[in-house]
Amino acid sequence: MRIALTGSSGKLGTVVLRELRAAGHDVVGFDMVGAPAPGFVRLDLTDYGQVVDALGGVNRTESFEAVVHLGAIPAPGWRTDVETFHNNMPATFNVFWAAVRLGIRRIVYASSETVLGLPFDVPPPYLPVDEEYPPRPESVYSLVKTLEERMATELVRWHPDLSITAFRFSNVMVPDDYAGFPGYDADPALRKWNLWGYIDARDAAQAVERALEVAEPGFEPYIIAAADTVMSRPNAELVAAMFPDVPFTREVGEHETLLSIDKARRVLGYEPRHSWRDHVR
Repeated sequence: MRIALTGSSGKLGTVVLRELRAAGHDVVGFDMVGAPAPGFVRLDLTDYGQVVDALGGVNRTESFEAVVHLGAIPAPGWRTDVETFHNNMPATFNVFWAAVRLGIRRIVYASSETVLGLPFDVPPPYLPVDEEYPPRPESVYSLVKTLEERMATELVRWHPDLSITAFRFSNVMVPDDYAGFPGYDADPALRKWNLWGYIDARDAAQAVERALEVAEPGFEPYIIAAADTVMSRPNAELVAAMFPDVPFTREVGEHETLLSIDKARRVLGYEPRHSWRDHVR
């Protein structure tokens, strides 16, 4: 598949680029930063003219069959609220609108776990959290992600042959990050903000590839997380300490993720292959 990948120089983007190419896809990376190289083009996503031109084919090359959109200010608090909104919302609109105009009918993009209610100062409605309750944005960054999901919902209504997959990625990690995980055990509050979740970037890339291969027309959001938590302390202890009044909808394993990946497993065939526990003894 010929794929346009925005945010290709980022922490997640570099891994997605590598894994998609290793799987045999023809991927062109787009980002604001990055050294000149074959298969990489600098692109300002907030400039619609640049975006539609890029997705239509750079240097008169053929256009793309799919777009993987990861380019954004990646988290709340990195920039001012106004800058976050004025960058991320237009960027996603430009990518979606250009793809629609050009006849690209497969989009996979990074939504965020923040729409679930992070940092959970207001407790979640139940555990494990899933895609079934309405978004609860608690930051401007998360508000943008919520609006992006609503925009995707309307675009697929207008274009019934369009497929848009939103991945509510958990905190993205690479193996070099895992040495610090044992330090979280001292205080359950340290990682309470996302229910002690994470996602290995290689598994995030697997989810992207699965969606490119099997996603049906329409809009679907998915939580994408590792199969386990960042903690050695058991879930029962963590929840008792931080969310004692939140009910469980089902039994969960001692260290099973509290960010439910059941839907991604069932619909996409996603299955995490990597855990921090394989790297830290």
